[in-house]
Amino acid sequence: MAALYEPWRARAEHEPARVAVEFNHLYRVYGLDGDLEAVVSGRLKHHATSRSELPAVGDWVVVRRRADEGRASIVHVLPRRSCFSRKAAGGVTDEQVVAANVDVVFLVMALDGDLSPRRLERYLLLAQDSGAASVVLLTKPDLCADLPASVAEVAAVSGPVPVHVLNPRTGDGMDAIRTYVTHGRTCALLGSSGVGKSTIVNRLVGAVVQRTRAVREADSKGRHTTIHRELVRVPGGGLLLDTPGMRELQLWDVGGAVEQAFEDVERHAESCRFTDCRHRDEPRCGVKTAVAEGVLPAARLASYLALQDELSHLARQQDERAKIVEKRRGRIGAKALRQSVRLKGR
Repeated sequence: MAALYEPWRARAEHEPARVAVEFNHLYRVYGLDGDLEAVVSGRLKHHATSRSELPAVGDWVVVRRRADEGRASIVHVLPRRSCFSRKAAGGVTDEQVVAANVDVVFLVMALDGDLSPRRLERYLLLAQDSGAASVVLLTKPDLCADLPASVAEVAAVSGPVPVHVLNPRTGDGMDAIRTYVTHGRTCALLGSSGVGKSTIVNRLVGAVVQRTRAVREADSKGRHTTIHRELVRVPGGGLLLDTPGMRELQLWDVGGAVEQAFEDVERHAESCRFTDCRHRDEPRCGVKTAVAEGVLPAARLASYLALQDELSHLARQQDERAKIVEKRRGRIGAKALRQSVRLKGR
């Protein structure tokens, strides 16, 4: 962070800070002399072409304190070294930054009705593309009818990503998690509502800092307790980013993460007759052969193909979005040029 902030160091009115809480366009940041309330400056908001260019929890930012106020303006977002993003919920084609500058992403799933290998695949894709290390946490083992089978099912999807079973209510398994949240490191908890993210935070902090609620017994659906993203200080110097449960997990730009997350599919694809085989109707497809022989689960291939279709659709949407953004940048540049010409003519 120090090197990224260097160009701003000479400006006495500015200082570095880290976004700790975002709530309805209001922020709390960790400043040099304590916490500050902050808002985005008009200039930064005006020049942002998408919401991903605005501050997110975990971001290192440059702030300018407001005279005689306990507030500050965020004037610049420093480059992110990692970024967990998803497509914004709803029909809008835009990137939503869920967590920034995170070292470890904890992907939390409960071993009750919440367990879904297909959803875990999506979490792993986004986590691998973020630049942070991934760790899978499985909670509520006491509600699992066949724990070894469930863990094996998750391990088959997660591959080399570590998998830990824990019960945050009793504290069982928490020691393994503490080894990740060490001095100078930032970890993020991502998962559905009701899987125990806030309980994990409370255990690691050693106090009740996040409210918790029980899930509905009928369907194991969680009830939203955490309503905004928050960066919490953990004893020992680590930081833990708690997030609300995500109802939607639409992919954004996962790049080569698909090949990593579906290494088993890609491995069988090496024996396909055609190098551009789509693993659908092409003859002598190594992937379909692996499914027919029972080597590769059919559900795994179906998930892979569904994700490929989704990414193709998203790419088309992003192309249209890029054209709109380019037009907006052109209008901003033209307006700035006209203003400059008028000033010179005075």
